[in-house]
Amino acid sequence: MEWVVIVSVLVMTVLSLLRVNVIVAIIAAGLTAGLMSGLSFVESTEMLVAGMGGQANTALSYILLGAFAVAISYTGITGILVNYLIKVLTGKKTMMLLAIAGFASLSQNLVPVHIAFIPILIPPLLKLFDEMRMDRRAVAVALTFGLKAPYVMIPAGFGLIFHNTIVDSMNENGASVSISDTTTAMLAPGIGMVVGLLIAIFFTYRKDRDAIEGAGGPTAIIVPEVKEVSFNKNHFFTLIAIFGALIVQLITENLILGALTGLLLMFLFIVVPFRNGDNIVSEGIGMMGSIAFVMLVASGFGTILEETGAVDALVEVSSGFLGDNKAIIAFILLLVGLFVTLGIGSSFGTVPILAALYVPICLAAGFSPVATAALIGTAGALGDAGSPASDSTLGPTSGLNADGKHQHIWDTVVPTFIHFNIPLFIFGWAAAVFL
Repeated sequence: MEWVVIVSVLVMTVLSLLRVNVIVAIIAAGLTAGLMSGLSFVESTEMLVAGMGGQANTALSYILLGAFAVAISYTGITGILVNYLIKVLTGKKTMMLLAIAGFASLSQNLVPVHIAFIPILIPPLLKLFDEMRMDRRAVAVALTFGLKAPYVMIPAGFGLIFHNTIVDSMNENGASVSISDTTTAMLAPGIGMVVGLLIAIFFTYRKDRDAIEGAGGPTAIIVPEVKEVSFNKNHFFTLIAIFGALIVQLITENLILGALTGLLLMFLFIVVPFRNGDNIVSEGIGMMGSIAFVMLVASGFGTILEETGAVDALVEVSSGFLGDNKAIIAFILLLVGLFVTLGIGSSFGTVPILAALYVPICLAAGFSPVATAALIGTAGALGDAGSPASDSTLGPTSGLNADGKHQHIWDTVVPTFIHFNIPLFIFGWAAAVFL
């Protein structure tokens, strides 16, 4: 039973590396886990489908945030940002990548649209990337950094949800911690991500690279032309809608309500005509629907691993030979967490599972609450960087492959795994051992 998680995740990983569609790869991995656990094909499929409800809230949030992002783009305000990047940073690859990482970081705290901004901001820049011979793998790393590092380190916006999830999950399992504790715990892993970003920009992907035509498969997306846009009153009202969505999301800690607030304000201010509401929602579903569906399927896969006891068995076997050496215990727990979270692909969704497994082991081994939080938070974050099913990898690919020249696994997943999961693992391990 303890091999179920490892084998099923390997199935998903190998199929993904062989360029099998990520949804098919996750379904195959889920069925493999079910069959290895003694379930039939029918039972495995039913459990997979039943488990898809676990990410329904997240999937709906993404679709609504996608509609909100489409409404924002309707005003042309993103064109101002795109034109600024083109005018100021053309020919300056390093500054362009740092700027993209910075703007992406705002999507977690200041402008709560998460990955929904990518299909709007990135496609108009693809032609410029090609002219500059920019390695799109570096752009993918920069985007994933902005989607992850802010919530890992900063307890505000999406970060507040992440840190509260760690606190609540640990408290429920007998370890008392606070937001200040998790902030301290996740500082080192966050610094590890900064190191990974700098290595990718200044060393790994510094050289020129031409995008390969058709590398990402056929695509029906039309890359928009960049137009000159001047700031006007609609842009002012759009900014109000953005801040309104942020405030509601922070108060309620609910992405759905935040997105709905933003959309409602856009319609109330007549920034977007009410008659265009259906089109905007439809475009939002078209832009974010496939990613939302991947998250649903990934949730079903996670349910199979959890309900069949595969995760429990893996941790139980691992804890049996850990001994009392904290360095070894931290290493094994993170390794187990890596396999678990790669399969599920969601840091927010896996933290409660990890806390239930980690807290008893860490308390018995004498880890401090802060060190335990570092292990849980780091293991959860590992699922968002380098997983084929993660929104933090699917999002960058959705923008960079708008012209069919960017492959999800080799151009996004592998680079982000190398530059973020490895330093996350190392820095998270160090935090657990020394805090």
